[in-house]
Formats: sequence, structure tokens, C-alpha cells
Amino acid sequence: MFDRKQFLKTSLAGILPLGFGGFASTKSYPGKKPVVVSTWRTATNANQAAWKVLSNGGYALDAVEEGVKVEEANPDNSTVGFGGRPDRDGKVTLDACVMDETGNCGSVACLENIKHPVSVARKIMTDSPHAMLVGPGAKQFALSQGFPEEDLLTPESKAAWEAWLERGDYTPPAINIENHDTIGMLALDKQGRISGACTTSGAAWKMHGRVGDSPIIGSGLFIDPKIGGAVATGLGEEVIKTAGSHLVVEMMRAGHSPSEACKIAVERIIERDPKNKEGVQVAYIALNVDGAYGGFSIRQGFDAVVTDPDGMRTEPTEHLY
Repeated sequence: MFDRKQFLKTSLAGILPLGFGGFASTKSYPGKKPVVVSTWRTATNANQAAWKVLSNGGYALDAVEEGVKVEEANPDNSTVGFGGRPDRDGKVTLDACVMDETGNCGSVACLENIKHPVSVARKIMTDSPHAMLVGPGAKQFALSQGFPEEDLLTPESKAAWEAWLERGDYTPPAINIENHDTIGMLALDKQGRISGACTTSGAAWKMHGRVGDSPIIGSGLFIDPKIGGAVATGLGEEVIKTAGSHLVVEMMRAGHSPSEACKIAVERIIERDPKNKEGVQVAYIALNVDGAYGGFSIRQGFDAVVTDPDGMRTEPTEHLY
């Protein structure tokens, strides 16, 4: 019998660059519904909020929005939302996007003084004719939708910025568990609807106006209603240059498991520029429409948090280095 998935997988291997083998050794996790998967082990509270929606039969898009909002409001998370580390001018600027089970999307970038950019992104999707708004225009839209304006620079994040200025060290900090740049979340609900969200305050001490991968559909987040979804975390510039989340989903379309697909996207970053072996971190998680999930990272130290009918757990992912 003709196996379309195997045909695509075999055919694609002929056009992929060398070094993309070894998929059989990559972990894959079986699927259950509902399920929510998030980037980094710090996402347990976010997963709990998302699971509350899913376990009551709720909508996947509601789940990911409610989930990541937990970290947007958490002043102790220095990489997302309120209390996020500012740019080099002392301004906290936020990026976020959402994508639903139809492939519809909304995105906001370089947003100031609004605590929940993920909700603004959803409003852009549902209540505007656009897919993305940025800067002052994004803030104007948020205010028109009733979002309150507030100072997002906490005393702690301000003190960290002032200490950085005093040091005069303009080397970007490492992207790791302390400065991971993003929370990304994917959810599949009981009805089989898949959605995703991604939100961040961006790299600490970035140039004012810098936007990473997180609000860019196809880079920080991508959902295909027939296949599944992926989100990215880490050094956003490298994710953008390889359209990473879209690549992950396309590899799942070609027949690869979620983990295999993430590994291909990670290897593409190293292949594009071998210097990325030296300290760069990028990681992906992926979820398919059957509820199977996986992840992969350039460097060790990246975990995903998973919640499904078996409970919540932190899943270490495989890595290249």
C-alpha cells in the first residue's frame, strides 16, 4: 500500500543537507487530549492556569492566553511582561502573538506600558483588520480596547538596568534559564482544536526598537490546523533567519515526529552559521493534532512543561551540545 508519509519523508531526505540523519534516536512522546506544553521549567504556574481551562472542556486559545498571562503578570520573571528587563534606554517593550485552530493570528511588537500583550495580540486578531501592530500604534489600539496603561519597570528591574549601565558591559547576556527570552505555549483541547501563544519582554538591554522572533508568525509561533504547531525560544535573530517554527511544522507535515522536526530546525541554525555552536541557545517545542509532543535545543538546559490527563511534569529535551 502506498504510504504517503513515508514517501514524503524519504523524498525529502534527498533534498535536505547532510547532517540531518539520526531521527530514530530522537525521543517522541505519545499523544493524549487535552494537553498543554510550555517552554522552560519555570512555566508550571502558567500550565496550571491553562489546564484549568482545558480540563473543564474549554477552548485551547483561551487556555494559552490565560496560561501565558500568568507569567506576563509575574514580576519575578525577568524575561516576560511586568518586571521584564528593559532595553538599553530603560524601557520595557513587549512582544506577543497568538494563533488559533483555523490558522488565524494576531501579533503585537514593541508595546510599552501594557501588561498583557498576549491579550492585545488576540484583540488585534479578532477586533482589527490587521495581523500585527507595533510601537505607538499598538499602544493606541490597546488603550482604545480598554487595556489600562501602567509602568512595567519594577524597582528590581530598574536596579538591574542601572547596574548594567554602571558596568558598561554591552555584551548581550546569555540566553539560558535565567534569561530565556520567552514563554511559548501550545494547547490541544478536548474538541481537537489546537492553538498557541508566545510572549516576551525580549533580550535584556536590547537596542530600543529591537523585535525578536516571538511576535513573528512563522518564526516564534506557527499553527497549521491539519498538522500541529510549534513555538521557539532563545536567540530570536537566529529563529527569524530560519523561519524556525514554520520549518518545524513543515517537517511534521513531511512525516517527522514533533521531536524530529524540532531537531531539524535546530540543526538548520548550526548549518546556516557554524559559529552558532559557540554559546547560542535556541529551542523548539512542537505539538501535533494527535496530541503527540516533543522538543529539541541547541544546548542542554532546556526543558518543557507538559500537562495532560496523566498530570503535570517537566520533560527534559534532547540537545546537540
